[in-house]
Amino acid sequence: MRPALLAFPLFVLTILLPHPAIAAVAGEIPGLAWGLPFVGVLASIAVLPMLAPRFWHRRMAMVSLFWCLALVVSLAIHNGPGLAATAVWHAVLIEYLPFVSLLMALYVVGGGILLRGGPWGTPAGNTLLLAIGTVLAGVMGTTGAAMVLIHPLLRANAHRMRKTHLAVFFIVLVANAGGATTPLGDPPLYVGFLHGVPFGWPLRNLGLPLLTLAVPLLAAFWMLDRYLAASEKPPEPAQKLHLRGWGNVGLLGVIVGSVVLQGVWQPGEISLLGQQIGVERLVAMATLAAVACLSWRITPRAVHQGNMYSWAPIEEVAILFAAIFITIGPVMDMLHAGMQGPLAPLLRLNVDAAGHPLPLVTFWMAGLLSAFLDNAPTYLVFFELAGGDPALLTGKLNPSLTALSAGAVFFGALTYVGNAPNMMVRAIAAHRGVRMPGFFGYMLWSGCLLLPGFVLLSLVFFH
Repeated sequence: MRPALLAFPLFVLTILLPHPAIAAVAGEIPGLAWGLPFVGVLASIAVLPMLAPRFWHRRMAMVSLFWCLALVVSLAIHNGPGLAATAVWHAVLIEYLPFVSLLMALYVVGGGILLRGGPWGTPAGNTLLLAIGTVLAGVMGTTGAAMVLIHPLLRANAHRMRKTHLAVFFIVLVANAGGATTPLGDPPLYVGFLHGVPFGWPLRNLGLPLLTLAVPLLAAFWMLDRYLAASEKPPEPAQKLHLRGWGNVGLLGVIVGSVVLQGVWQPGEISLLGQQIGVERLVAMATLAAVACLSWRITPRAVHQGNMYSWAPIEEVAILFAAIFITIGPVMDMLHAGMQGPLAPLLRLNVDAAGHPLPLVTFWMAGLLSAFLDNAPTYLVFFELAGGDPALLTGKLNPSLTALSAGAVFFGALTYVGNAPNMMVRAIAAHRGVRMPGFFGYMLWSGCLLLPGFVLLSLVFFH
């Protein structure tokens, strides 16, 4: 191992060790300083591609490892190597492996579905595809819809010189907002379903907010795409819609079924190297791995070539999210500590004098945290802070649950790390030659597109 690899975490330790806000004993609530490695990961993703793009693309895995070691070595010093290893193993087994196995399966299966022809490539056709994707995201999940539809959208617009807006609007609508209608659409809603929120609740309560956000965005996209298309060469004449890879369409159904299965079949837990995990999660991970292998085997080479298939996007996302899931643990512990943790002053802003959550504050606070943290645990924290009773939250406190759900889903599009498919779509688009904005550049795009809609939602639904 290179000396720099050890020097960097040790440098972080010099910051962490003397800090009075650190909990040095296992089981205590971590202090704010324990969030530094996670902030370092986000800062690296945001800054290094701009300041040192060549270094970042060649050494991304090493930089990610730096920050992971900074946290793990600190944990080992404070709590002992055993507890540090346990924390890492928990993050990998319980959080990361289920996440990356689902992402991998959807990426491989999506890359095995080749959709040619159709009206895409024109402003009207592109808007139609975004609208279809927004609807499908609620049925097959934001990641599933994104992985299937990003290829035909970019392929149909390959003749265009300016395509950044295509990927940005796609992330906002298909990879995020469209997931608001069912528990299958986005992880936070699935968490709510597992905790007793009825399956049909999201559609009944988030359908109208989704329309309020999505319709103006689709109109804005059509106007922008029409303006940009006027200076581009016209697309090829529309051809008959043709789909190759029907076997992968079937495998996509298996993936969706594996997600549903985890919510309805829970036979118990087993211990793996000291960590308890549900049998259903292990079965789902094994199923997803088998689906990915089978998809790769049955997909013709011509389909992969038509989709410009490459392993690079999934490798990049797998590396970055490994660092995110490992370093985010202390931050989520602070959040889970609620009113007894270091984030208590922030969380107190979310309740009134009677201790009931305020819908407007919930929408913005849970949303902004979801944009930078994992939105499913963030949803669960606010769900529990509101009492955790699904009957109460879907009854008297229904406006608060609606605000929480909308914030956790819609705000995920504000940053590349706000939702799993965001970085995947960015990587696929960049691989296909689209000039994608950096971390802050994307936030400028997403802020201009989403903040007016969030203000509108606040005035109409959460005031």
